[in-house]
Amino acid sequence: MIFFFVLLVLVLLAQIVEYFIPPLAWMYNAHIYIVPVIVFYGAMALPFPLMLALAFFAGILLDALTVQVIGSRVEISLGWSILLYAVLAGIMHGLRPLFVRGRWEVHCILSGVCTSLIILAQYLMITFRRGTLFFSPDVWWQIGGPGLIAMLMAPPVFWGLHWIGRVTGYDYLPEGESYE
Repeated sequence: MIFFFVLLVLVLLAQIVEYFIPPLAWMYNAHIYIVPVIVFYGAMALPFPLMLALAFFAGILLDALTVQVIGSRVEISLGWSILLYAVLAGIMHGLRPLFVRGRWEVHCILSGVCTSLIILAQYLMITFRRGTLFFSPDVWWQIGGPGLIAMLMAPPVFWGLHWIGRVTGYDYLPEGESYE
């Protein structure tokens, strides 16, 4: 249970840090997103109810930063990212048996893909509300770039979080199970 609270604190700190990291000019102003990588690790390591609680917390934090009301129109509504994080984390949680066996490759790749899906969902929500759907190379880089960065960040972040889990005494195996 200590590990869950450590993940909550890390998500909060990562959300604050993300706000101050400037976009990468050499990658068409793509942003760095750390929170999804932490949430997706939690989706692999935590039991389902705690995974949903972590997704809820990360979604609330993302909504607090991205809810947009322009005039009388709501462009990004409150609660959408909670649902999005829950669905994507649920997919990662479904692949938990691979994680338990020590196979993290799929999860590292999916962390990047799911990070890009979060940004794509934000972009589609805004463009559908405005009535203009426009994709340029810059837009694709701002959607795919953070996913690529998340995919590259995932192995060291997962390793560090796994180490924190061991230090806190967290056993990610269900009771009575052992995988070798």
